[in-house]
Formats: sequence, structure tokens, C-alpha cells
Amino acid sequence: MWQQRILLICLIARCVLAEDNEIDKLFRDTEVVPDVIEEPPKELLKIDYNNGLEVGKAEEFTPTQTKDEPALEWTAEPDAYYTVIMINPDVPTRQNPTWREWLHWLVVNVPGGDIAKGDILAPYIGPMAPKMSGLLRYVFLIYKQPGKQMFDEMVRTNTDVAGHEKFSSMTFAAKYDMELVAGNLFQARWDELVPKLHKQFGIVI
Repeated sequence: MWQQRILLICLIARCVLAEDNEIDKLFRDTEVVPDVIEEPPKELLKIDYNNGLEVGKAEEFTPTQTKDEPALEWTAEPDAYYTVIMINPDVPTRQNPTWREWLHWLVVNVPGGDIAKGDILAPYIGPMAPKMSGLLRYVFLIYKQPGKQMFDEMVRTNTDVAGHEKFSSMTFAAKYDMELVAGNLFQARWDELVPKLHKQFGIVI
């Protein structure tokens, strides 16, 4: 019996190590480390769009596929509070990220994993890469808060670019003493939906 327990523990440890290595490789190979964060998250975030389209692991998806707010899943403690961040570090292009990071989504004081009960500081905005910008990264980060907090931040809208540009995930997390616990990313380039999003923001390119 004890041999079976030891074997089970070894198998679990091996699976955990393999996942840690996968996450580390993903975030370093895509250069999210060090472009956005200094160290990879502990857990790979699950991202589902449109009832079953699972995205992430730096694979390419279209703005049309990812235009609506996704469902996120991570190992959330029921009594803890979390912050959800989605950013694009490659605006206007990955080679010339003048506006790094562009904030696409920010929800704070999320109880457990229930994003619907959090406080929205920036509503979800899908990928809106300019036509000649190429393939851009869209990074999701989940931070654990030390508790429910007051956030001294402007509330952004999904009709005005003000406050979305030059956001810093690391600076924000440090300001509120938060711990990075999960993350993932996908990539996207221009499609026919993007001009509609630009018009929504009054962007002329």
C-alpha cells in the first residue's frame, strides 16, 4: 500500500513539474517574460470563448472569434479576491510597441472565480489590431489580492481610448500588493471586424 502511495505522489509531482515547465516555456518563448512580467505565472489559465472555443498557448485566433467576453477558469480559493487583466503589449506593432501595454480588460475584487461579481475598471474589448500590424499577443493575467480592496483608478470605457494606452500590469500589481497566480495568451491579427471596433473608439488609421 505504501509503495502505491509513493508512486502516486511521484506521478503527481511529475505532472506538476511538467506543467510548470510548459508554462515557463510558453511565457519565455513568446517573450511575455520579460516584455510584460518578470516571471511566468504558476498556473495555465483556461480561456473559453463562445461556449467551447478554448484559446491560449500563443495560438492564433481571429478578432471575430474572440470579440465577446470569455469565460476564465483557474484554481481559485473561494474566500480569496482576484484581479483579471488582459493586455496587448504590441501596440501598434510588436517591433514598435510605442503604447505598450494596451489595456483590454480589467476586473478587480473578483470573489473566488466569479468574474461577474467583480468590479469592472475596464470592460472587455476584443483584439483590434491595425491592418498592417501583423500578429500581436493578447495576454491574460490573474492576480490574487491580499483581500478585498479600494482601487484608486480611473474607470475606462469601451468607447474611448483614454487610459487604455501605456498600462503596466507589473506596476498595477505592485501598487496593490498582488500575487500573480495564473495566465495565458493567444495571438491575433487584423480581420474584417477590426474597422468596426476602431469606429467604436473613434480611431482613424
